Amino acid sequence: ISVRALARLYPAPAVLLAAVVKTIGELVAHCGQDEGPEAISFSCALHSLIAVNEKGVPLTNAITWADLRSKAAAAALKSSAVGRIIYRQTGTPIHPMSPLCKIIWLREQRPELFALSAKFISIKEYIWFEFFGQYEVDYSIASGTGLFDIHNRKWFPQSLALAGITENQLSTPVSPTHTRGDLRGPLRGRLGLTKEVPFIIGASDGCLANLGSSAIHPGDLALTIGTSGAVRMVVDKPAYDEKERIFNYILTDNLYVCGGAINNGGVAVKWYIDNFFGTKEEGPMDISARLADIAAIPPGTEGLIFLPYLLGERAPIWDANAKGVFFGIYAGHTAQHFLRAVIEGICFSLYQISRCLEEMAGPVQVIYASGGFIQSQAWLQMLADIFEKPVSVTNSADASAIGAAMLGWYGQQKIANLGQVRDMIRVHHRYFPIEGNHKIYMKNYAIFAVLYEKLKDEFSELSNRQQV
Repeated sequence: ISVRALARLYPAPAVLLAAVVKTIGELVAHCGQDEGPEAISFSCALHSLIAVNEKGVPLTNAITWADLRSKAAAAALKSSAVGRIIYRQTGTPIHPMSPLCKIIWLREQRPELFALSAKFISIKEYIWFEFFGQYEVDYSIASGTGLFDIHNRKWFPQSLALAGITENQLSTPVSPTHTRGDLRGPLRGRLGLTKEVPFIIGASDGCLANLGSSAIHPGDLALTIGTSGAVRMVVDKPAYDEKERIFNYILTDNLYVCGGAINNGGVAVKWYIDNFFGTKEEGPMDISARLADIAAIPPGTEGLIFLPYLLGERAPIWDANAKGVFFGIYAGHTAQHFLRAVIEGICFSLYQISRCLEEMAGPVQVIYASGGFIQSQAWLQMLADIFEKPVSVTNSADASAIGAAMLGWYGQQKIANLGQVRDMIRVHHRYFPIEGNHKIYMKNYAIFAVLYEKLKDEFSELSNRQQV
């Protein structure tokens, strides 16, 4: 098949590349030729996978964390002894999100494509290769693959053997502060650059959200809700969890981020609003206006509880078969009750992960919130009440992008240490727990926390029926 035909079959990587080039070009133009950017540093989503041939041409679109086709492979690996070893050494829980499980699926279900694949790379690696002609991956992105030994900073042989690949089919691991300036010929002009600018490879979006929120000290919890959601803490060594509930990813050469991500954040809210209010919300501000209406519904939603597992779930249950459930419905519940229950369920999922984190990494003192949801005061107050902790909101919803800039400055030695970011990021609002609300929420949470265990066999049965 020709390169041109492959480009038509799998256009997404080229679309992503064009968007990156366009964005950087606009940024350079905004800075002006006299000033220009001091450096360009990258953030990128975790767990993506693109198979490319020997010429670097994509053989797939970007397979994202939300793709669950490898769930059978993940389930088999998770229940094995080698699965436990892989979790300990790579820091990545066994789940269909991981490139390890995706590559196993490709080998088993798409053998012809697998045989043609010279490299298995992420979105960032694809962009980096197009910019510099070298396959390199930062430790942070690598640490979310299930293929990388986070303790020894090299590809993990047992993961490679399971995937059926060699080190040569993966990129060269480098520090998140790794810097290049040798752009491929025509790119400098396309980006509008008139001088050499250092490019810092950067890290993953989740890890950088901690940095961009200034949540990098003991007791700081970064909480992000966008399409999905996550809670994370920065630690100086991996926080191993025998129950395999949390991840450990690399932020810099000597800092790790432990935490957990959920599949169902803002996507669950949008699902409910679109399908049960009969409207199509266009963005965070539209959804925020809708959420303001739930203020009239009391905390605890008069006993209505929602398991928000519409897309299966990652932390802390790591079950691709999990389903969404409304529990405790009675005749007095309205559409607004259901909407509030959806949001409370998302908050409960994040709270559940935070309790696991406190077991592994110490008590939470302050929450730093970021993501599109910070437009909703009602949602932020709900989090403060459920966690019974103050919630701080900085002056940027996109903490990952801010974190990439901070890491770039650190890599260029413009700041001596990452602890200095606290002086550079302004908290513009704080939400404090309302006395008495936490106890109300905990009555529902006590039921929420056991519902999954009571229903997980039924979830599996439903998934098996759907596959027949």
